[in-house]
Formats: sequence, C-alpha cells, structure tokens
Amino acid sequence: MRRNHATTSRTSRVLGSLLLLTAGVLTLGATPAAPAAPAAAPVPLDRVVPAPASVVPGGAPYRITRATGIRVDDSAGVRRVGAYLAGVLRPSTGYPLPVTDHGSGGVRLHLSAGDLGAEGYRLHSGADGVTVTASTPAGLFHGVQTLRQLLPAAVESGTVRSGPWLVAGGTVRDRPRYAYRGAMLDVARHFFTVAQVERYIDQLALYKVNELHLHLSDDQGWRIAVDSWPRLASYGGSTQVGGGRGGFYTKADYREIVRYAASRYLEVVPEIDMPGHTDAALASYAKLNCDGVAPPLYTGTAVGFSSLCVARQATYDFVDDVVRELAALTPGRYLHIGGDEAHSTPHADYVTFMDRVQPVVAAYGKKVIGWHQLTGARPARGALAQYWGLDGTGAAEKAQVAKAARNGTGLILSPADRAYLDMRYTRSTRLGTDWAGLVEVRRAYDWNPGAYLPGVPAAAVRGVEAPLWSETLRKSADIEYMAFPRLAGTAELGWSPAATHDWNRYRTRLAAQGPRWDALGITYYRSPQVPWPRR
Repeated sequence: MRRNHATTSRTSRVLGSLLLLTAGVLTLGATPAAPAAPAAAPVPLDRVVPAPASVVPGGAPYRITRATGIRVDDSAGVRRVGAYLAGVLRPSTGYPLPVTDHGSGGVRLHLSAGDLGAEGYRLHSGADGVTVTASTPAGLFHGVQTLRQLLPAAVESGTVRSGPWLVAGGTVRDRPRYAYRGAMLDVARHFFTVAQVERYIDQLALYKVNELHLHLSDDQGWRIAVDSWPRLASYGGSTQVGGGRGGFYTKADYREIVRYAASRYLEVVPEIDMPGHTDAALASYAKLNCDGVAPPLYTGTAVGFSSLCVARQATYDFVDDVVRELAALTPGRYLHIGGDEAHSTPHADYVTFMDRVQPVVAAYGKKVIGWHQLTGARPARGALAQYWGLDGTGAAEKAQVAKAARNGTGLILSPADRAYLDMRYTRSTRLGTDWAGLVEVRRAYDWNPGAYLPGVPAAAVRGVEAPLWSETLRKSADIEYMAFPRLAGTAELGWSPAATHDWNRYRTRLAAQGPRWDALGITYYRSPQVPWPRR
C-alpha cells in the first residue's frame, strides 16, 4: 500500500510541474528533491543464529564489491569451502568472486591451529577484508554460515541485487557446546526423494547442524536397498502412510545423500528400527515371523503391534546382512538400531535381542545409537541413548536413563514436547500431531539440555536432535513448515553456550531470519510469539 501511495504522489508532483510549465509559470524549487535514502547499516555481529560464543564489534565494515576475491589456503578442503561460498554469493551479487590462493584483501579462508576445536572458527571483519580462521575445513564451513547471516537477506535470493553487501566490523570467536547436533527425517512413513533430502540438508547446514539421522525403516515402508534381502525395498518399500506407491533409495541414491551431506559437513546416521516398527520387513519375508506367515503391508499410523521373531535364527541372519550392507555404505561413526515402542516383544526377548544385535553393529565398525528404551536392556559400551520422553511424565523411565548415563551411556536429548518438529504449534496447525502436546516456538527453545534430566551428569549429554516424523508430511513445503522456525532453536541449544540462551534476545534474532527464509523460498510458520518484520 505504501508503495502505491508513493507512486501516486510522485506522479502528482510531476503532473503539477508540467501544468505550471504549460501555463508559462516556472517556480524554481516548487517540487523539492526527496532526501537521499540513508546508507544501509550492516547486520550486527550478534544478530545471528545460533548465537556465537563471543562477539566484539568495532571498526569499519567490509564491503564486498566486484573486485572482491575469495582467498583460500592451498588445500583441497579449504578450496571446497571457498567454492561453496562463491556459489552462494555469485547469483545475488553478480560478482565474479574468483577463488584463488594468492592476492590480498577480500574474503580469506585460512587454516591455523588454535583453541577452537574441530568445528570452531574465528571471523574478523574490517575495512580491508574478512578473514575466517579455523583448525579444520568444517570450522571454516561453519564460519561461512555466520558470514552468510551477516550479509543482507537478499544475498540468498539467487537473482542479482544491487547491495550494498556490507559485513559489520569486529571479531566473532565461536565453537559448539555439543559435538552432536542433529536433525532426524522420517522417510519411512512418507518417502522423500534424494533432491528433497538434499534441500533439507542445505537448510540444516545454515544453522550448523552436523548430524542427519535418516529413519529408513518402519511399519509403513522400507527405504534402503539391501542386495541380500531384495524384497525389503521392492515390496516393503512399495507403499506409505495412507497408501500411495512409496519408494526406496538405491545404493547409488544413498551414496549421493551421504556425499552431499558430507559436502555440507553433516554425518549421516542411518536407522533401521527393530525389533518393533518392522511390519514392512515382516510383510516382505515370512521367515522373520514366529508363525511363518507374512502379514499384509501396513499403511496406517498405529504403533507397537509388530515384532521380529527373537527366537528365530533367520532374524539374526537378517540383522547381520542389513547391518553389514548399510555399514559398508555409511562412512559415519554411528548406526541407529531404534528399539522404541517394542510393545509386542516380551521384555526378556527384548534384552536378548539387544544383547545379540549390538555386537553385530560393533563388528562392522559402527557405534550403536538406540532410542532411550535401550537403557532398559544392557547398552553396549560406548552406545548412545536418544531420549524422547516428556516433561513431567515417565519418572521411572527417566531414572532408568539417568542410571545408564551414570554408568557411562551417552545421551542425545530429543524430548518430544520440546524437540519433536512434527508436533502442532497450535490447535489450528494443519499438519502434524499433538500426542506430546502443542509446541510453540518458545516452548521448543526454552529448555536447557545440560540440566534437563535429573540425576544425569552434564558430561553424559552428548548433544541434541530435532526429529521430524512424517505421518502427515508429503512434500518439502510440509517439512519446512513444521521445521521452521523451531529447528533454529534446537540448533542454537546444541551450538551456543548456555549463558547466551535468553528467549527475549533470541526471538529478536530469530525474527531477522524471516527475510532470509523468504529469500531462500523456505515455507515457515510465522509464530505470533516472534516479532517478524513486515513483508
């Protein structure tokens, strides 16, 4: 509306001047020139998500121009980060931004030993240039994500804009609070293509998430090809929640996801949920059932009704083959074996199953992750348990988890009423479920992982993860609407020092992400709890 009004006013002034000239009247200064627009101010160094560990503003900003180059060390890893940065900036600036290992000024990416750990970085900006320093390419990549947020949101638009492209002067020193900062995508309830997964990876990388947990199997679908058990994918992967044709990843598809994630410094954590959540496998092979009869494929949303047959040797042949093939495809450290909601598996059988399966994972060079029900069995040495319980409930289960943590089991925290991205924001949210309650943006942010579970040593908490279950999600826009803005909050809880966590300051920084998401084409929920800028 303001734009239309301004156009009308300018038109009226021009017509008025023409009328005066036509009447032979010339009045100098009758239409004074509009004052020049104020120079755009750079984004403040502390206006980023996740909040940096240390910010010292000061000095002149750096302006990216057509003459700017991206200077990198003579290292393949650093050159890749430089090429990534150039790929982000070129479409919107229209500048060549050559990536080079010589010259001076511009944007420099430099490896140097220091005290910032494997993922930390230092970013210094001044009139002569911007330097990002880290001890690893991963640290440089995270520093580049901060640099992106210090530029105007229009830099994400992909179409040439006029700028100016200013980076505020000063120094940021930053490193993560936790080594494990994850997001889980359920591709089993509804299948998502390689391109859709890669789009989500790009969004995760912007907020320094470093673990992509893929939920590859469930009652409704099996999503990864296994050569030794081909019907798992061809038949077990043929449907999804509500029906439809489902889908699965070939081994080449999965390798591409792993490659792409690694290019954004995310490690893929594959999950094969067992002994429950296994109807797709049971329907594919009758011999995995205790009665030798394969059930029909399942397209509903109930849980807890399926179980592998713990007494059958065929079950362990199946587990060995699946783990062997999946481990060979996965360069990352972890393999998730699920273990939740095994309501149809007697407890003694559950313990027996976990005692036999965990060593298989270790035999193929991976560390076990399981949902926190694993702590009701005997977690293997070095295993991680992923906690998904609720505030105020499950006291006995929490005590069991705390005991395991005190005995050396590491924890990943994903409380469902805080971190589950598929929970509805409000009663009117068109997607998601609400079995864990309604989770608005403040509730998703306003908790402290280091002090969340009573009786758990702080050192046992290895990180946080934001799971996104897909019963109601069918397309990328659905993923984005449920993930954003809450994903940014979980990412900050995992990265930023506890001392920086403050809802009122965070909501202001979060609001500044809105124009960036608009420019990136991300569909998101404009929570009334956040003071978003007007569009």
